[in-house]
Amino acid sequence: MLHTLMHSPYYSDLDSLLQLLNEEDDLLLLQDGVLGALEGSQVLNRLLASPATLWVLTEDVTARGLSAQISTKVMPVDYTGFVTLTEKHQQQMTW
Repeated sequence: MLHTLMHSPYYSDLDSLLQLLNEEDDLLLLQDGVLGALEGSQVLNRLLASPATLWVLTEDVTARGLSAQISTKVMPVDYTGFVTLTEKHQQQMTW
């Protein structure tokens, strides 16, 4: 399943999201969800501990001026990669 976190993780039901993630899942952080990829944050540590692959939309990171603050442990993806992720997963859930 593709999970997309579009809202700040600080204003989302992060606990429920983390409970639903499994090894086959991808989690894409976009819009204000990119705040979850900030280096050194507790949210990032929780997301990285999940079994899902963690992605961040580079255009949204750039738009927020956060390029230098995003963890290198998160996989960057552009809009083309976003489309590829949606093609990979028939089921999607937005948070």
